[in-house]
Amino acid sequence: MNYPPQQHQDDDVNHMIEVIKTYPLATLISVKDNTPLISHLPLIYEDGKLIGHIDIYNPQAELLKKDNNVTLIFAGPECYISPSIYSTTQLPTWNYIKVHLKGKVKAIEDKMALKKSLITMTEFLEAPDHKYILKPENPRLDKNLDYIEMFEITITNWEGKFKLSQDKKPNDIKAARKELIRANQESITQFLNKIF
Repeated sequence: MNYPPQQHQDDDVNHMIEVIKTYPLATLISVKDNTPLISHLPLIYEDGKLIGHIDIYNPQAELLKKDNNVTLIFAGPECYISPSIYSTTQLPTWNYIKVHLKGKVKAIEDKMALKKSLITMTEFLEAPDHKYILKPENPRLDKNLDYIEMFEITITNWEGKFKLSQDKKPNDIKAARKELIRANQESITQFLNKIF
């Protein structure tokens, strides 16, 4: 038996790019001396590459300078699926959307490219309303350029994991989709109410 099941794999790169653009906060994993270093950074997709920025004091920054291998995980929506939502007899499960990538990373040392990239990333993240515009002449931007490193990841391997009850009957697939939407909206509210 193949694992993961083929119906839970999505090889459509366009679907995976959509996850990256909608949920750009990546889990970035590097390995040094058999120890994983992990950071959570927003990354912007551009023509088969991911562009990001890291604080120079982050221990992982050193590993992003050389032609090192990295692993990335982008996480889309997820939730528990109760058998009670189905019209047929099922067992409990967990539905999710994840994108796993592997790539080669290299540092971009050009300060003007870094500045432009920070402005571009802000524009992307502010879309569609653009309530804030990071202007090139912002003095805080120039003051912080020495503390930020820019890097570029060339993607070498794509793996889409879209577990969305695809192995169920059409009505149950629709029910699972509705539950994913409902559960994500409700769980955020409940979680924030508990911690704040």
